[in-house]
Amino acid sequence: MSDGIMSKAATMEIPISSNGDTGSLPEDDGLEQDLQQVMVSGPNLNETSIVSGGYGGTAEGIIPTSTIKGSGLHQPHPSPAIGGEEVVRGIAVEKFDIVKKWGINTYKCTKQLISERFGRGSRTVDLELETQIELLRETKRKYECVLQLARAFTNHFYSLVQTQHALGDAFADLSQKSPELQEEFGYNAETQKLLCKNGETLLGAVNFFVSSINTLVNKTMEDTLMTVKQYETARLEYDAYRTDLEELSMGPRDAGTLCRLDAAQSQFQSHKDKYEKLRADVAIKLKFLEENKIKVMHKQLLLFHNAISAYFAGNQQQLEQTLKQFNIKLKTPGAEKPSWLEEQ
Repeated sequence: MSDGIMSKAATMEIPISSNGDTGSLPEDDGLEQDLQQVMVSGPNLNETSIVSGGYGGTAEGIIPTSTIKGSGLHQPHPSPAIGGEEVVRGIAVEKFDIVKKWGINTYKCTKQLISERFGRGSRTVDLELETQIELLRETKRKYECVLQLARAFTNHFYSLVQTQHALGDAFADLSQKSPELQEEFGYNAETQKLLCKNGETLLGAVNFFVSSINTLVNKTMEDTLMTVKQYETARLEYDAYRTDLEELSMGPRDAGTLCRLDAAQSQFQSHKDKYEKLRADVAIKLKFLEENKIKVMHKQLLLFHNAISAYFAGNQQQLEQTLKQFNIKLKTPGAEKPSWLEEQ
């Protein structure tokens, strides 16, 4: 086998044994999901192009009025109909070729996937990259948990602020109608009013925290994981065509085999190039994601800590200063919705 086939920069092929790690899913469920992933991207038959004319492309099929004489109808020549049949036949052949190529690719990938799962084949492994990918998936799961809890906190605290608002209104009403307890009801009404104001300020800060974490998890991390999925599919295709080339290389060298070997070498090189490009893309995205995550979380964790601490310490000035520090603006009074509900 040539050196070009076996060279894998920063990667290595490892045999998959039956007692190897197949991931956190049970083997049957994991295999079924992977097979679905292989099958999900079927051929796009709508992308075929008509290269030899087409319907409405020219006025060739229109019968000139000068050929209509009396009750007789004269068609110049039958070539448009014949040309139309050739176009349809050409489209059919083109689509058949697409389906055929997709079917062959799917068969090879499915064979490779099953071979890996049952310990009869080998897969290309970039240990450093795959460790980083698994770490990203684990980090995303943990951040999703934080996001869920922060949203729950926002919802519960919103209910508390609404209750305090209603309680303050009740105290204020009783202050007007109970002269003997006017002062007591009055300062309780003022206390609840102040708590509502500080609560709305805290909710503005927490909602900003929730919005930023949501963007990090469901946009930034998810975008990187989409590239990871493309990389993993390219890795499977690469190994499938590598295995195919290796099997052909070990066979007899007659004229037919040599022809198939040349084709397999070309297909292998194409999938190798695609795999290496996506591997580089994933490495770059992981690097930038890590830098972005640290920058975003440093700011958001500082905001969350300062706002929570100031609120529960009763430090209204510090709480308002925290929102100014992070450029968080609440809606003006009388707005239809409080600012802390805008991005929920």
